[in-house]
Amino acid sequence: MVKRIVANIKAEDLSKADVFYHDILGLETLMNHGWIKTFGNNEEAKVQISFATQGGNDTEVPDLSIEVDNVDEIYEKMNNSGFEITYQLTDEDWGVRRFFVIDPFGKLINILSHQ
Repeated sequence: MVKRIVANIKAEDLSKADVFYHDILGLETLMNHGWIKTFGNNEEAKVQISFATQGGNDTEVPDLSIEVDNVDEIYEKMNNSGFEITYQLTDEDWGVRRFFVIDPFGKLINILSHQ
């Protein structure tokens, strides 16, 4: 049985993750060895891995999807912090409210809440 899936994102400057993943998304620093920094929380999470030909509604396939309970608030914080929003906050017909944003490492991130 799979116990955990960890997303690894190549980064030259680990400190660039702080505003996006800690300050805005609220993740805690779980580990920092100088060459690897891990963010997370103490919540139990479902293990999922998705494979897609597109991101839905003919969008790009995101590198990572992050489900939050306050997508509108996160959208405003990302916008106000100057992160590039590539797909505006949208209510999708499959029951999610989401937006796409580019993280500090150039990764396309899907931020979503289920409705």
